[in-house]
Amino acid sequence: MDAKDILGLPKTAFPGNQERKSRTPKEPQRKPDGVSREVYALTGGVLPPLMPNLDPLHLKKRPIVGKEKITWQWLPFTSTARTDNLQLYHWVRVVNGVPPTGDYAFAKCNKSVDVLKYTDEEYEKHLTDNAWSKEETDKLFELCERFDLRFVVIADRFPSDRTVEELKSRYYSVTRKLLIARAASPDDVANHPLVKEQFNAKHETERKRALSAVLSQTKQQERKDSEILTEAKRIMETRTPSKADEVELQGQSEVGSGEKATGAGEDASPVTASTDAPPVVPDTSSIPANLRALKVYLRTNALDQMLQAVSSASGRTNIHIEQMIQDLSVNLKPKVPTKAVCAEHLELRKEILTLLNLQKQMQKVTEATGTGSGSRERPNSEAPSTPKRSNRDMDRAFVPDAVGKRDQKRKAPGRFEPPPSPPQSKRPRKYKASD
Repeated sequence: MDAKDILGLPKTAFPGNQERKSRTPKEPQRKPDGVSREVYALTGGVLPPLMPNLDPLHLKKRPIVGKEKITWQWLPFTSTARTDNLQLYHWVRVVNGVPPTGDYAFAKCNKSVDVLKYTDEEYEKHLTDNAWSKEETDKLFELCERFDLRFVVIADRFPSDRTVEELKSRYYSVTRKLLIARAASPDDVANHPLVKEQFNAKHETERKRALSAVLSQTKQQERKDSEILTEAKRIMETRTPSKADEVELQGQSEVGSGEKATGAGEDASPVTASTDAPPVVPDTSSIPANLRALKVYLRTNALDQMLQAVSSASGRTNIHIEQMIQDLSVNLKPKVPTKAVCAEHLELRKEILTLLNLQKQMQKVTEATGTGSGSRERPNSEAPSTPKRSNRDMDRAFVPDAVGKRDQKRKAPGRFEPPPSPPQSKRPRKYKASD
């Protein structure tokens, strides 16, 4: 019974026309050295990967140590950091029965602060203060020496209600006065940190308040503060003129000052001109009422609102105004939009708008006068109400009156041809040569 019987398949051989592919004979594998014949036969010639041989020189050699006997013992110890000679116990590594000698290993971590001490005479001469009594100052220095200037702990242990900043200020001021009084000259202690940097209690209180306010902020407040800082940075970048703009403004100011000086010299002296000339006050009538009511507003938004309030022309006229402003080499929006600059900019736009209106009126008057004069010289067949045709007749060739109306109509432009006349019963008379 084979697999085909299990699966219910017919026992048919493969078709004989399929040629079996010739297999390359496998080379006989040689049994590696160091492997027994039985092991090689059990594995079928496929050996598991062996660990590569390592050069012992690449391995870390174990330090050569003599015959040591290491034990751990529970031994007593003392520390020089303590002044009460307290004896404690701990586990110690003992080599060959010899315990370690020397000071306690962690005694070097004990750091103490050298707190200055004063006498009664020094206190009465240099350290008196109306806000502090001698008993409070003595207690403060005692706690500072006991708790190593940990002022939070000192404020908790201090008998009266004093803040941490007040305790710091009193301690550092007393120490500073003692150093200056005991020095031979002030230059000897000029570089001392306590003399060079004086403690400021108000600054320390404000710093802690600001730190507490920052640490107690919510995510929304932090996001809002970052947006405000970004906007302030953008405003400062727009308000700061570039070097090219500064050079241009400086040149304009020099030119303007030169023109004022020459103009004043023609009529009067510079002194009288400067004293008699009234101060230039920018016109604020164009500023909207909502901006005049505000004390602080963005200049860029103010310029946009002033343009909207002043400009009542159509969109095409605004395009012409902007084109003329660019032709005059003036920026569409001032780079330094102060009140005076914005007022002058709006005044320029008003003048340009007035100029455009005058040009339109002049064009209308010119067209009307040109139409009246052209109607007298035009032939009777032409319509008197077409001004464009009168302009074209000026460039057209001269046509004699003897030419017939039909020929005259043919020579006229097609788009200005009048409608054809109704057919007549009689043909027009032909002209002879004698005529």
